Amino acid sequence: MSQTASKVTFDHNEIRRWAEERGAKPACVKGTGGHGDIGMIRLDFPGYSGEESLQPISWEEWFKKFDERNLALLYQETTADGQKSNFNKLVSRETAEQAEASGHSQLVGEAPEAKEGKTATHSEPTESGKEQTAKKSAKAKAAES
Repeated sequence: MSQTASKVTFDHNEIRRWAEERGAKPACVKGTGGHGDIGMIRLDFPGYSGEESLQPISWEEWFKKFDERNLALLYQETTADGQKSNFNKLVSRETAEQAEASGHSQLVGEAPEAKEGKTATHSEPTESGKEQTAKKSAKAKAAES
């Protein structure tokens, strides 16, 4: 898979490596939390518009919320012209798995190895969304019988 292709991970070490290579720091969106909840998390890149709306937090706090919300990071290593890319998006792990299954992204890292800092690239064939839906429908019909 090319470096410009989207990748997705929930591996803490991979996320931190990718972010720190680009100068990004863990942050939360001001005004979205409360009563001990840090609210929405983001990666804050130097020189971008987050200065007014983002508040720095520790990687420990960031990953705690990341795991609580069952998130994955969709990201890109380089742009089409070979420049280092800052493209990233926090998505649900379910959405990430669907994107990987449909061939739209490459899954990097997996649980439980992800929390230990190991990285794996998935290359085994996966079911398409249609195949998964058909299986779920068949199971639901069988359960009704």
